[in-house]
Amino acid sequence: MIELPEGFRAMPRWWRAGAEWLDALPAAVERQCAAWGLSVTGDVAYGSNAIVVPVGTDRVLRMTPPGPEVAEQVRALRWWDGRGMVLLYDADLDAGAMLLERLSTPLTTRPVAEAVAVLGQLMRRLAVPPPEDARSTAAIVAERSAELERQWERLRRPFDVGILREALAVAPKLAHTTSNLAVNGDLHSDQVLAGRREEWLTVDPVLLRGDIAYDLGRVLWTRLDEMTDIVPHFDLAVREAGLDRDRARDWVLFRTVDYWLWGLSVGLTEDPVRCARLVSAV
Repeated sequence: MIELPEGFRAMPRWWRAGAEWLDALPAAVERQCAAWGLSVTGDVAYGSNAIVVPVGTDRVLRMTPPGPEVAEQVRALRWWDGRGMVLLYDADLDAGAMLLERLSTPLTTRPVAEAVAVLGQLMRRLAVPPPEDARSTAAIVAERSAELERQWERLRRPFDVGILREALAVAPKLAHTTSNLAVNGDLHSDQVLAGRREEWLTVDPVLLRGDIAYDLGRVLWTRLDEMTDIVPHFDLAVREAGLDRDRARDWVLFRTVDYWLWGLSVGLTEDPVRCARLVSAV
């Protein structure tokens, strides 16, 4: 059986729930390998809520707690079908198992300007016709804009009201869109790895539809500490993705304020500081 890395066991995800799943995971990997005729050929890697086990030279077994998120991710992988995205070969939803294309070096190893350019290109690469029942970026804004001020009040007004007002001012524009393209709602350097079929491929997607600039804020805030000047990186992503600059700026503002409040509500300390700097820059 595999041994789970201690770093995976220590992830915050398991502080409140999931211990039983963790304890059973090595046996679950063994059962899945037997079911699919696989053999473990390397060390276990992991993220915040999943492990990845090499099985052969060109595939990996990904195991995560079963639930609706697994089905949603499988659907997204099948929809993009390898276009700018890791290939899915098989899935067992009840087991939380996916058999995926094996990738290598993460985009986090590349200089931040190069990474931002790659992410901008991937926004456009993933912009295929979406399923009509995918969640709309416009609907997300409409829902969240109705909640932001109450959350800001509950958190005892953690930043200047002018920032909140500006985010709410752009929300009506973002809550209406003529764009109907597939959008990855969780795009950043940690979710992109080097591939063989394509130079860079995305993993762990969230399939939305609407404006592809939706997650530009996350592209920036996840590596903000490496940026001495934020605006050139913003402009680089806008150029590479072929975005309207003003609308992209509105998306960065709204999504960053949204994430800022969420981060404070769950006790994050570093990301709210990054959000403050990003909002100030744009």
